[in-house]
Amino acid sequence: MAERITVVVVNWNGLEHLRACVPAVLAQDHPDFELVVVDNGSADGSVEWLRSAFPQVRLIGNDGNRGFAEATNQGIRATEGAFVAALNNDARPEPDWLSAAARAMDGDERVGMVASQVRLMQQPDQLDSAGIEVDTLGIAWNRRFGCPVDEEPEEVMEVFGPSGAAALYRRTMLDQVGLFDERYFAYYEDVELAWRARRMGWRCLYAPGARVLHHRSPLGRQRSALKAYLLNRNRVWTLIRHYPPDRFLLWWPLILLFDAGSWLWPLLNGRAEAWRGHVHALRAFRWAWNERQRWSQWPYNVPLTPLRYRRLWTR
Repeated sequence: MAERITVVVVNWNGLEHLRACVPAVLAQDHPDFELVVVDNGSADGSVEWLRSAFPQVRLIGNDGNRGFAEATNQGIRATEGAFVAALNNDARPEPDWLSAAARAMDGDERVGMVASQVRLMQQPDQLDSAGIEVDTLGIAWNRRFGCPVDEEPEEVMEVFGPSGAAALYRRTMLDQVGLFDERYFAYYEDVELAWRARRMGWRCLYAPGARVLHHRSPLGRQRSALKAYLLNRNRVWTLIRHYPPDRFLLWWPLILLFDAGSWLWPLLNGRAEAWRGHVHALRAFRWAWNERQRWSQWPYNVPLTPLRYRRLWTR
């Protein structure tokens, strides 16, 4: 594939990460690509450094933090590449990342998404993500998180969706199904987009050769309260919009039990962020339900991962 790929990197006070991310993107061996950095009002010198060190990089500046979803959409709307790659600013792709991801698109125009092999920056012999999966309770996980890299198969395979940390999207798919939902701000926006696209018949492939190193969620470490709030709110919204009705009739007791536990235990320990996320989600129930009705013409039969014990590690 030689068509142009637009790489969109969202930045918010991430200068230390940009110093590694931007040169790694510009070193890609793909014959035709562009890099767009959308800055969400950084105050750490990110904008000044980027303009001075890499004036060839297109910069879109916001006056405040608009979140990952809206900022990524800004980059997509401002460009015309046939394919769009979303990349976290704390990720460092290998030189053939774009080429390997693009090759997975070849041969089937219904492949609208490609998931990268995302490795942990601190432990590069372990996986951070081999795509995302959603289990029977509607919980999204980083597929094969913590598994050894040397046990990974080499062949391309189908998965639920790509992690937004390093994903490739076909623009014609985005034109049909829409972009990231900007109400989500951050977290689960990649899950919701993948679920929406899969319901419309688009496929997602995992390309093990598209390798990226990734720092583990610095926003979540620094602002765990915000992360807990967003994860709980956005998961409930996503379930209301896309969860299969026949499965809900079977699994609703466990879904409600998990939801209650996800906010009750933190609440008993004096942390109310997850509770507030659920309350906010339910207050906007009518909007989420209307979204479900708007998409009701599309089937709900997207495969979900069977329920099994896991370590409750959020993305």
